Amino acid sequence: MPTMSEKLVSRISDSELERRWALTRKAMQRAGVDVLVMQNSNEFVGGYVKWFTDIPARQGVPITVIFPLDGEMIVVRAGPRGGRLHDDGRDWPWRGVGKVLTAPYTTAECTTNINDAKLAAEELAAMGARKIGWVGMGAIRHSFGVHLTERLDAAEFIDFSNDVDEIKAIKSAEEIGLIRQTALLQDQVFADVLGFIEPGMREFEVAAFAYYQTQRLGSTQGFVLTGSAPMGTPATKGLRHFQNRQIEDGDQFTILIETNGPGGFYTEIGRTIVLGKASEEMLSEFDLAHKAQRATLDRLKPGADPAALWDAHNSFMRNANRPEERRLYAHGQGYDLVERPSLRDDDPMKIAEHMSIVVHPTFQTDTTYAWVCDNYMVEADGVSDCLHKTEQKVFQL
Repeated sequence: MPTMSEKLVSRISDSELERRWALTRKAMQRAGVDVLVMQNSNEFVGGYVKWFTDIPARQGVPITVIFPLDGEMIVVRAGPRGGRLHDDGRDWPWRGVGKVLTAPYTTAECTTNINDAKLAAEELAAMGARKIGWVGMGAIRHSFGVHLTERLDAAEFIDFSNDVDEIKAIKSAEEIGLIRQTALLQDQVFADVLGFIEPGMREFEVAAFAYYQTQRLGSTQGFVLTGSAPMGTPATKGLRHFQNRQIEDGDQFTILIETNGPGGFYTEIGRTIVLGKASEEMLSEFDLAHKAQRATLDRLKPGADPAALWDAHNSFMRNANRPEERRLYAHGQGYDLVERPSLRDDDPMKIAEHMSIVVHPTFQTDTTYAWVCDNYMVEADGVSDCLHKTEQKVFQL
């Protein structure tokens, strides 16, 4: 029978997992928290389960992790009714987990909404937990949370997400090495796209090719956004549902490759390709987007305030007579596509050394969709060189 080491695409080291657990338990001790509860259902923004266990949640089916101050974790996941798996010493994939409990449930079946919550509540009650910390409350199903708080009405529940985020946002040397590998993987895929794309193809054909290349090179999850339009019309990007347009000679083509890589860490690269010659107006707008990115990078230092960075970016855009950012133009990444800190006026997390930050200023005029998208590591005195080595330009084929 194939071993788990043969099946796994990539694996975080035992010492890295132990580092995460130790830092989290120190934070729990300071706050007087007995146990943490988290739940994720996908690998796009499901980083808590992955960060604690090195196994991702997938396909919209929630996995719950119970992380006690002392002792091994407990996992609740979909499976046979009454399932109870233990580490028997034979190729157990759940490091740090003492048991995995299963019940049949999906988010599409309202009749199964609390099957996993019942199992979690029983375990928490048996622990005698008095103070329970939620991690990632936005990802925990309402029915799950209601059942736990009603069943464990003597316990105090608090939001412990920020405490974990403060640890999770600072990358270790091992994590940084894997993040760099992801960026290089995406560089290779973009280079492959340059050799593949040609007039007459539909956007989804290029996106499918790019996604296949990411998987072939070691990615396990993510997506490829594309957009195309004649020169003089904005080529806004979209997901597969909006990728049916046929690419013509002379078109501009927008592509974002946002996938994970070795170890499950995300980066993202975004560029514009022209199947012909770019207009001077387009090149000028791209140059402005690149200057906007550089303006943020010059301020991206340990201690910087996201609100101040957000305000400075919007001041730059106003002075250039371009639209202000209203959503998100830069943010952290790790096991999540979007991870804290968000460079916006509603995130208080200060910039710190060893954060992985993607900066992607984007704006649209009547004629052009202008942008550039790359990842950087925050270092002691500023940012690293760009993790992606693909030239920051409009590619004219």
